[in-house]
Amino acid sequence: MASLYQEQYSMPLGTGDIRNRKPRYKSYDTHLYGLDENLKEKKSYRSLIGLSTTDTYNLIGLTIIAFFVRLYQIDYPTSVVFDEVHFGGFAAKYIKGKFFMDVHPPLAKLLITFAGVLGGFDGNFTFNGIGMDYIEPKVPYVIMRLVSGILGVIVIPIAYLTIKLAGFSTIAAFLVSSLVIFENGLITQSRLILLDSPLVAFTAFTVLMWVKFLNQEKRPFELWWWVWLAMTGVGLGLTVSVKWVGLFTIAFIGLSTISGLWRLLGDLRVTPALFLKHFIARALCLIIIPIALYLSFFVLHFAILPNSGTGDGFMSSEFQQTLRGHGMQDMPLDIAFGSSVSIKHVNTQGGYLHSHLHNYPTGSKQQQITLYPHKDDNNLWIIQNETDPEIPFSETDPIWIHHNDVIRLNHAITKRRMHSHDVRAPVTDADYQNEVSAYGYDGFPGDANDFWRVEITDYDKSDPESRERLRTLHTKFRLYHVITGCYLYSHKVKLPDWGFEQQEVTCVKNGHYPNTIWYIESNSHPKLPDDAEKVNYRKPGFLKKFLELNKVMWTTNSGLTDSHPYDSRPLSWILLTRGINFWSKEHRQIYLLGNPLVWWSSAFAILIFIIAKLIIILREKRGYKDHLDGKKDHFESWSGLIFMGWCLHYLPFFIMSRQLFLHHYFPSLYFAILLIGIIFDLFTHKLSSRYKLIIAIIFLVASVYVFTIFSPIIYGGSWTKSDCQKAKWISTWDFECQTYHDKYEDYLASRNIIVKESDIIVNGSNIVANESNIVVNELNISGNGSNIDVNESNATENSQESTTDHVFKEEPFVEKVGDHDEEDEAEEEEAEAEDNGNQDIHDH
Repeated sequence: MASLYQEQYSMPLGTGDIRNRKPRYKSYDTHLYGLDENLKEKKSYRSLIGLSTTDTYNLIGLTIIAFFVRLYQIDYPTSVVFDEVHFGGFAAKYIKGKFFMDVHPPLAKLLITFAGVLGGFDGNFTFNGIGMDYIEPKVPYVIMRLVSGILGVIVIPIAYLTIKLAGFSTIAAFLVSSLVIFENGLITQSRLILLDSPLVAFTAFTVLMWVKFLNQEKRPFELWWWVWLAMTGVGLGLTVSVKWVGLFTIAFIGLSTISGLWRLLGDLRVTPALFLKHFIARALCLIIIPIALYLSFFVLHFAILPNSGTGDGFMSSEFQQTLRGHGMQDMPLDIAFGSSVSIKHVNTQGGYLHSHLHNYPTGSKQQQITLYPHKDDNNLWIIQNETDPEIPFSETDPIWIHHNDVIRLNHAITKRRMHSHDVRAPVTDADYQNEVSAYGYDGFPGDANDFWRVEITDYDKSDPESRERLRTLHTKFRLYHVITGCYLYSHKVKLPDWGFEQQEVTCVKNGHYPNTIWYIESNSHPKLPDDAEKVNYRKPGFLKKFLELNKVMWTTNSGLTDSHPYDSRPLSWILLTRGINFWSKEHRQIYLLGNPLVWWSSAFAILIFIIAKLIIILREKRGYKDHLDGKKDHFESWSGLIFMGWCLHYLPFFIMSRQLFLHHYFPSLYFAILLIGIIFDLFTHKLSSRYKLIIAIIFLVASVYVFTIFSPIIYGGSWTKSDCQKAKWISTWDFECQTYHDKYEDYLASRNIIVKESDIIVNGSNIVANESNIVVNELNISGNGSNIDVNESNATENSQESTTDHVFKEEPFVEKVGDHDEEDEAEEEEAEAEDNGNQDIHDH
């Protein structure tokens, strides 16, 4: 530990008069954050990578400790935990090439998939529910978890280097990186197939690259200036390609960049041409590089997912046309009375106008009309004439349907007509929303409530006729209910279970205009010749697919507003008042909770910075000058930068109405822990290295002790009810103490026993394992081959609810009736299975 005595500070940062400095270049000197040049020359940097021997030893030692802490028993639990349901499932779909939709960009999921492929994963394991066993199907889950684990380890040397290269003491750097090692929440996230460990790692990498760039500001346009600026752009691209939280990191670097450019703009020694050169360099590295990386990961995403999958229903028909297995055959362009058509909604992902042999339980109790996302025979409607619906269309020439024609829509399967009346909608309770139903019976000719007027609103400019009459795909139209004066309408409101969670269809008098727009996708007519003009979707190129997918990701993410037992609001994060239950089985559990000492210390560091900054401002207003032994500018500049990073990664969550969870705070927590190191140096700068080291050791030992207290809920270790209750420092920490045994000895007695079938005597309800002399009463036994696995009890594994940002049902509308083909049913069963046992909390 003696090596930690070493102290290396930079000279004050350049918030003073930069004009009084001797410039390295004849035109200007922009050094504001980096280490003083003369002091740097005196440093003993002997190692190949530019670090002192002390720092090298510290980094090696800290990294080894981090490996042990992060990767200890990473193979346990041997079953699906928490959102491994989703991200492991996405890896399986990547391997199978089946398209899916997630609200997060693809990078971290691609890394997990790559690890799975290296481990021999064939994609057959579906990750359908929490608690599913990994061992029997031979899932290479350990190597997939190692993606998070290794990236979690990498954060530790990055944190050390960030503090050290910012000019703070070796002790501060050692303290910060050690606190990151023993932060329980970061450990938990880095041991599972999740996205937050890659997110924090790439955020930390970006900050480090930016620190190195700022240290090169006295050498603009030299090689390493370009390298660190470009690597910052790479970090931004990686971060935003994991989660859109990376946009906050972009804002952080962006504001710091704007601040630096503003200083350059005010420097009279910087010519306009030179300023433009600086601007272009930053735009190239901090805008173009991140965009290029982000796009490249979507290129790979689309290339790996060429086949139709469970995410099709979120995308437009044009997009679906690019997927193998979901193409549509060419359709006749002309639409006439008597045509059998499928009608699709334009503005939502609900799908096709649909009906089935199930009635509304309220209102008119007539047959339901909904939106359904799959192709299905129950999506077909016969367009009939207003005055004579029984015309034998197979015996007459086609009569085209023009703008303002009045039609009836007769459901092809149930023979009931689309109908509306002055009855409130089944779910939406509003006077301006009427119910839409299918009504009629054999021999009943219908009534005026079946009449709908076609109003063409848009058309394909390459097909002028689609402006005057209905044409497949080319004509957008509204359907106006003649009697009640409302328009056929749908919105993102799902019917309850009695409506199979399909999307509500109503008739609205003053609703959102785009939600009343429809078009015809499929079309057939008995009198159209085989050589009739055909039409099909135009397959979009990459850019159009990219924009559409990102728009769907955004709207889906914004719509995750349902409440959940483990959701929390940003104000509670900084105080660590809630955690998240990840997994519970075998009298053990995994519960996401931070290290309270580290967490609250980081919050205190934020508070100290704010108070100190206010005091400095007030003292300056009153004419006082604080120098802090020449280090005031240095502390202010770096602490201000880190505080800005904390704010930009934390405060935006306050304006979000969507579901939020504790793990959303992790990037901000990283900045707050960095600030602990800076505040530590600020308040100990007058102390000798010996006393600084003593204070740091006391703080670190306390943090490690707190880490050990809560380690059972990190690793799923043994705990007792009494120890668990003692660890509930806050009543809102809702890890379940009743899960645990009363005594640690009970864990040995209740371990699984594998014995030969021949050694088991079944006697009534008792089972005696002779060799082990253990009598197990009334237990459930599962036998496989000649071995029987005796467990103390059946664990309920699906009680935990998945809580990820992307959490959503990929197929949110699953109709439980047998009116669609086997392929659709298979897709729906797969989608339903994905959500079995883990309620969507919609976080992520």
